[in-house]
Amino acid sequence: MLAAAATGAGGGPAQAADPAAPADADPRARVVPAPATVAPGGTPYTLAKSTAIRVPGNAAARAVGDYLAGVLRPSTGYPLPVTTAAGASGIRLRLATTGREVEGLGAEGYHLAADADAVTISARRPAGLFYGVQTLRQLLPAGVERRTVQSGPWRVPGGTITDAPRFAYRGAMLDVSRHFFTVPQVKRYIDQLALYKINKLHLHLSDDQGWRIALDSWPRLATYGGSTQVGGGRGGYYSKDDYREIVRYAQSRYLTVVPEIDMPGHTNAALASYARLNCDGVAPPLYTGTNVGFSSLCVDKDVTYDFVDDVVRELAALTPGPYLHIGGDEAHSTSPQDYAAFMDRVQPVVAKYGKTVIGWHQLTGARPAEGAVAQYWGLKGDEPEVVAAAEAGTKMILSPGNRAYLDMKYTKDTPLGLEWAGHVEVRQSYDWNPGAYLKGAPSSAILGVEAPLWSETVSTSDHIEYMAFPRVAGIAELGWSPAATHDWDAYRMRLAAQGPRWEARGIDFYRSPQVRWE
Repeated sequence: MLAAAATGAGGGPAQAADPAAPADADPRARVVPAPATVAPGGTPYTLAKSTAIRVPGNAAARAVGDYLAGVLRPSTGYPLPVTTAAGASGIRLRLATTGREVEGLGAEGYHLAADADAVTISARRPAGLFYGVQTLRQLLPAGVERRTVQSGPWRVPGGTITDAPRFAYRGAMLDVSRHFFTVPQVKRYIDQLALYKINKLHLHLSDDQGWRIALDSWPRLATYGGSTQVGGGRGGYYSKDDYREIVRYAQSRYLTVVPEIDMPGHTNAALASYARLNCDGVAPPLYTGTNVGFSSLCVDKDVTYDFVDDVVRELAALTPGPYLHIGGDEAHSTSPQDYAAFMDRVQPVVAKYGKTVIGWHQLTGARPAEGAVAQYWGLKGDEPEVVAAAEAGTKMILSPGNRAYLDMKYTKDTPLGLEWAGHVEVRQSYDWNPGAYLKGAPSSAILGVEAPLWSETVSTSDHIEYMAFPRVAGIAELGWSPAATHDWDAYRMRLAAQGPRWEARGIDFYRSPQVRWE
């Protein structure tokens, strides 16, 4: 645990619970992200020893049922058998392509109905069932998240919730290059993100300080380029099997892995591993500092594009999702002309291997390929080249540094984090509208939002959690919930109810004084 975890801004004590948020408040008014439509009414459903989880004869739906049982059994102590047997009672997961309950829900929406006899979650696709399960968890008392038997009762309020996401892309990024995080650490973060309906895990797999994925064609990238990290620690890398396990686990939580190999800058780990990638044929030493912008692939060498082809080919084969991120930020050692020429050659390579290009928004200063996606990390949303690209059809993922970057300090006294984008308290992170953020760009250009966590100062799971929570929950809500539900005063009341859940799950979070935690 961080020493500052129980303090507010300036190191003072966190404020007391808000009397306007009593422990017995309607849990539907406390769900994060806020559901699209809530209709209270009827008798609550109470889980009992006899409760069964009823699933259709569909393997993916069965897996969601097993997941739900795994969440509920330790805290309730109930057997909660998962069965395909039909019945009008229990927790029922239902897949349907027609019917009023699932009309307009799309691939990720769900309808949750509770009465005295049953809780029924209906969806068109298994993803919708999974997201309905996340809402069901928040309708139950916070103790349901504990891993030991707790006292009930375990009631779900009567009524209905109909819900579907605002944006298709709702992401979180973890930088495993500046500091390396193990497979179990990444899985832990995946489980935490899943609770808030995040559906993309962007892994920053290469940078100046470390290369984190083993590739057969260029083995020294991992064994040498991955041998250190910021501050000179031992580093590490993922074998192909490790990476496949992360992908598999993410898929089981309905997150798609988006791998990033940053280029042409942020490449010192690769340049140190292979001398021939350097323009002068001389490999630089490994780097363990935090400066940026000093490294570049050699744009004029043919071997550079052999390297890119091999890396993209192997990584694409390991990654079932549609996206591959090629970075492109802070390429200060590459001239604008060389940068544009490089991107002209690299973007078609990504397409050749069946993936959609994502690049940081500097890609819009070159020539984004048709269908490419730009990820915005600026501070104002008014860069002419970004707005022009959005107007021309380039889709945008929004990660404003002074809103969505989870590595920014909350206040000047935050023990971790950076300050180049300012201090980002919880309200600052939540209180903006992605649909209207890029000035002059159509809202239809916004693919979604993402909360990046760079790891210059972050090296443990406690660090990840302290910097991500509460802010990642707010970014998740901006990505999921209708714009009409976005209201800071209402949100901070709902956010306050998440504190006991995070404590139950052992999540080390920042107790912002802007929120009156329960």
